[in-house]
Amino acid sequence: MFYAPRALLFAGIAFAAPTLIDRGTAVSAVSASTISTYAPYASFASAAYCSTASTWTCAQCKNLPGFVPYATGGDGDAVPKWYVGWWPAQSTVVVGHQGTNPAQLESLLTDAEVLMDSLSTSLFPGVSSSVKAHDGFMKAQADTAVTILAGVKTLLATHSASKVLTIGHSLGRKPSFGQPNRFYGMFVCSISSRFSQITDFSYVTNEKDLVPILPGRFLGYVHPSGEKHIVAAGSWYACVGQDNTNVDCSTGAVPNILDGNTKDHAGPYDGVYIGSDYC
Repeated sequence: MFYAPRALLFAGIAFAAPTLIDRGTAVSAVSASTISTYAPYASFASAAYCSTASTWTCAQCKNLPGFVPYATGGDGDAVPKWYVGWWPAQSTVVVGHQGTNPAQLESLLTDAEVLMDSLSTSLFPGVSSSVKAHDGFMKAQADTAVTILAGVKTLLATHSASKVLTIGHSLGRKPSFGQPNRFYGMFVCSISSRFSQITDFSYVTNEKDLVPILPGRFLGYVHPSGEKHIVAAGSWYACVGQDNTNVDCSTGAVPNILDGNTKDHAGPYDGVYIGSDYC
């Protein structure tokens, strides 16, 4: 599914493996011009929460004129909503995944399945059984993976394209916003080594959002590299390594859940709020 893709996540992933983790403490300021490039991706992530994404008439859809949805699915509860479509402005296939829906029990139960398990050999052929990830998130991914991949392949062939953007928020993690800890360390290392064709993997965390530190690192979970952390409107930092403990990164800013603020999970991400309330 990765054809020179760009991955972007808003607020939250985690992997699990206790070795080969570069915690890092260095940060660098993200320029205003770079920050502004993230707004379209935040809009794509927000659209994944909305049933109206099927007709591209959601609140954030207007910020992405010309996008053509190809397939949509999910019920927002047992199966997170998703869409696949064509972005002519960037000659890119886009895959959007909804995040956790706090109003739906089954969506919350997906988050609660915090035990780690090996990856599916059919969906991830050739990956070692020592590579593990959050069981609930893996099940959610498996529910739609085959259908989504078929749609991606169709659009790539139809448009003679080579680029795929995967986008999500929270549970919808891909390039993401508000990405939670969902992976074992070996998963992180495997992604880095196996998917070199991913040209830009980023995830954005917002101020005191506590979701990115869940489940806790004491369970063996870890984030991949690529964090951009928002400390205030217009002030972002790029965080080196995985789970960077600098106070200008999520792990350092929110050392435990008592220091977090759930309101920051929805944003804003360069002015865009993400969630079912913003459709």
